[in-house]
This record gives sequence, C-alpha cells and structure tokens, in this order.
Amino acid sequence: MVNTLPLEVLEHIFSSITTDKDRNSISLVSKTWYEAERCCRKNVFIGNCYAVSPSILIRRFPDIRSVNIKGKPHFADFDLVPEGWGAYFYPWVVTMVKAYPFLEEIRLKRMVVCDESLELISKSFKNFKVLVLQSCEGFTTDGLAAIAANCRNLRELDLGESEVEDLSGHWLSHFPDSCTSLVSLNIACLASEVSFSALERLVARSPHLRTLRLNRAVSIEKLPKLLRHASQLVEFGTGSYSADTQVDVSEVFVNVSQAFSGCNKLKGLSGFWEAAPAYFPTIYPVHSKLTSLNLSYATVEIPDLGKLISHCHNLQRLWVLDYVEDSGLEEIANSCKELQELRVFPSDPFAPGPNVSLTEKGLVAVSVGCPKLQSVLYFCRQMTNDALVTIARNRPNMIRFRLCIIEPQTPDYSTLEPLDAGFGAIVQHCKELRRLSLSGLLTDRVFEYIGVHAKKLEMLSLAFAGDSDLGLHYVLSGCESLRKLEIRDCPFGDEALLANAAKLETMRSLWMSNCSVSFEACKLLAQKLPRLNVEVIDERGHPDTRPESCPVEKLYVYRTVSGRRFDTPGFVWIIDEDPSSTPYSNGNRSLASA
Repeated sequence: MVNTLPLEVLEHIFSSITTDKDRNSISLVSKTWYEAERCCRKNVFIGNCYAVSPSILIRRFPDIRSVNIKGKPHFADFDLVPEGWGAYFYPWVVTMVKAYPFLEEIRLKRMVVCDESLELISKSFKNFKVLVLQSCEGFTTDGLAAIAANCRNLRELDLGESEVEDLSGHWLSHFPDSCTSLVSLNIACLASEVSFSALERLVARSPHLRTLRLNRAVSIEKLPKLLRHASQLVEFGTGSYSADTQVDVSEVFVNVSQAFSGCNKLKGLSGFWEAAPAYFPTIYPVHSKLTSLNLSYATVEIPDLGKLISHCHNLQRLWVLDYVEDSGLEEIANSCKELQELRVFPSDPFAPGPNVSLTEKGLVAVSVGCPKLQSVLYFCRQMTNDALVTIARNRPNMIRFRLCIIEPQTPDYSTLEPLDAGFGAIVQHCKELRRLSLSGLLTDRVFEYIGVHAKKLEMLSLAFAGDSDLGLHYVLSGCESLRKLEIRDCPFGDEALLANAAKLETMRSLWMSNCSVSFEACKLLAQKLPRLNVEVIDERGHPDTRPESCPVEKLYVYRTVSGRRFDTPGFVWIIDEDPSSTPYSNGNRSLASA
C-alpha cells in the first residue's frame, strides 16, 4: 500500500527519518522509495572521500544542505600516512558550488583544504552556516578571514585539531559588526595570538554563543572579560591558565572566579594550557555542574589534580594526562559515579621508563566505581590478564575499549604471559563492543577469541601482535560486523588476506603497514575484487624495482563506486584488476610491468 502513495507524501514521511543507516535501508526497498529518498535527502555522510566521486554524489542527491566527509585513514593521526598522499577537498567544493547553491554545512576530517576552497565556500553559498575542519591541513588564516568576512549567517566555526598557517592574528576582525549568529567558535588549535579586541567584540555581539574554545595564546587574566560577555556558555575552552609574573595573582584569581560564578549553564571545560595549580579553585563555582572535563593539556599533578576532579560529581566525560596516577583514578572511582568516558594520555611517551605511578590498578578502580563507564582510552606501561578480566566482568556494558601499552609486545608483568586471556575476556563479556585497540604481547590466540566473540565489533586497531596469518584469518572470518581494520607491524601476509578477500567487500577499509603482504598478493587481490581500490603505498620507489614476493610498505584497500582515483602522488600505485592490460596505475599514468 505504501508504494501507491504519491512521491510527495513519501518524501514528507522520509524527511522525518534522520539516521544514515535507516535512510540507506529505505532506498533499497523499491525504485519508488529510492527516488523519493534521494530527492528529500538533505544530509550526507561520506566515510571515505575516495569511496564516491563528487559527480556521483550530485547525481544521486540533488538537494543536499549538509555534507560530512572524511579523508585520510585514521592512522594518519600517528604519522603513518605519508605527506602528500591525497584527500584534497578542492574537487569537491568546485562541484558542490555548481550543484548545491543552498548548501549550509560542511564538516571535514583529515582532509587537505586550501585557502581557495575556503574562499569558494564563503562566496558561493549565500546561507552558509557551519564549517567544521577536524584534523585538516593546507589552509591559512587568510582563508579563515574570507569565511569570516563573507559568511554572514555563520553559526559554527570549528577548527578542531587542524594545522593552520598563521599569517595574521587579525582575521577575526573580518567578521562584520552585523554578525550576531555565532553559536560555536573553536580556535584552540591556533599557535599564534589572535586579536583579543576583535575576539572580545565578536563574543560580545553573539548572544547565542554556546561553545567557545580559545587557543593557548589567550592568557588567564583576559578570561573574565570574555566570560562576562558570554555567561550563557555551555562549553568553554580556556587559554593559558597561568598569569604573567607581573600581574596581581590574587586579583586575577578573584576576577576569574567571579566570572565563572556567572556562568550558570556551563557543562564542559577544556584547555588549561600551562595550568598553575593555584588557579584551579577558580572553577569551583561550576565544578558540580560539569559533565565534561578535558585536562589533556594540563600538566598538573597529584594531589592538586585529584582534588579538582573529585569535586566534579556529575562528570560523564573525562580526558586527562597520566599525571592523574592510580591515586587520582581511585578518587574518580569514588566520586564520579556518572562517568561514561575516560581517556588517559601519556605525558611523556618517549621516556625510557615510567615517570608517573600509573598502572592497571587505576583502571581497575574506575571499572569498579563507575557503573556507567562504556568508553576507555588508556595509555600505560604495564597491564595484567587478571586486571583485564576484572575490568571485563565489572563493565560488560563497554562499547569502546582502547588500551595502549607504550612499549610494544609487553607481557603480563606479573606472569610474563601474553595478554591473550585478558583481551579475550574483554570481547567475551562486552557483547556490545564496537571499537577495540590491542597492545602488549599477543599471540594468534587472542584473535581467535575476537573472531568467536566480537560479533558487533566495527573497528579494530592492531600493532605488534600475532604469530602468523592465522590471526588475521580469525578476525576476517569471524567478525561479521567489522567495517574498519587497521594493522601495523604484524606478521600477517598473503594467505589470510587472499583467503578472506570477499570479506573486504563488506568493509569500508583495510590498512596494513609493515606487514608481510607481497606485491604479488596485492595484484591478485585487485583481480578478485574489482569494486575495491587496492592501493600500494611505498616510498622506496616503483614496485617493479623489487621482486613481486617482496612485502609492500603499506596497503590500503577500500570500497568505492567511482573507480580508481587520479590524484595519486609518485609513491602510490593503484592496482588494476585486469592483469592483461596495465597491472597498476600511478595517477593519470598507466605503468606496464617491466
């Protein structure tokens, strides 16, 4: 009966369905539903900028208002993707300028964005409202000045952790006096000073501002001026949290504390660069209301750190350096019963030995004391199987568990055994686990556990783990929901990859670096999977300069509907699926085998 409804009625019904997964399912029901869904789709998420081309996007969806695109693989965050690899936004924006004149939102992650792209955005989309650039690169403050000057209805400008070339700190002054629409402004990644007078004027005339994140160049004595103009803030990122030695410390303390007292809606705090413990009590007027606290840049140690966090009884999300130590985590376990997400980062990951007292005991304590904990990222130098088993039993509701033991292939320090049993307990007890990162000494046995139990796992990250191809076979053959698999420095090679090639067609991507996959296997993989791009990334030179049995440096395999890309640099080869023609290609050039 639904199929008999007019197209306009179907479009109206479908417009109330917001999740990408549900919208995608709708489009598969029938041709009528496909047509209705494509015509009323306003938002699109593209998990890999090379999975689809701009031209295919605009043919499929004619009236998009919001675009969210991811570029480089996740391992780019760890400098494993060579500079110049790709993920350029310019071809996308050139196409969208013509097809989507009413585009309002662009969200990008790990993409190369040039100033010309930002200028096109600022001048082409008359009702443009949201620009989010998370971990992007390639642009300068001149491009930001164009956005500020021309996007008169801008609501959100978020630079995330992007690399921005600072040509001028005065780009904020390009916001016109008529701009009063800002709801969110994040400039925390900027290295240089911005014009504080321009920033203050902008904040003062933005009555709807809810999120403001400053960079470290904004000193603590300037914060009261901003907070008095923006008492309605919900999320605030401080700048430097230590005062100049020439200012009156007690006066700064009183002014900042009074300013926070007026922020009745504040729920999240971040920043705190170069934080002085003496100033932490200035946030006491709001600490009981906080649900999010990011101290990952605050080099404050116990007991000051523990004293601060223990007063934040309503925290749901906490990011902190390992200066928190076991004792601080024990205080958190006793005080923060609403905690859902914990991230503990290393203060000095390259130190030859431990510089803080952070062990498995702190994480075990949090798993005992925080019943709502479901997401963990934990950097440490030691772990035991018993601790992991305890965590798994305490928190079966875990959906993200990422453990990073800093020294690769570190065993259970109490028994010197591999950590297979511990991680096996995690996947066995945490039935809803979606994301997992492994570290420490691990054999193929742990991958057998993962293949058998981790049926809902979507993303798996591996490093320095496993004994043989059998480990990779267990994962690819057992993890039926797996979408992204990233591997580095593991002894996985041709046999498991080729035997489970069909699995890759159900995934978004596979990344392997410093493994044992040969160039010959890459060619066979491309023949088996013509709908996937098989990229060999090798900075040692042309693959023909080595035997085909020689392992490649990096392999990136991803699903695509647009064929091979044509912006590859000289160290990337996309393998052609037809061995009788050109076995692989580099950019626009086809390269015959020697």
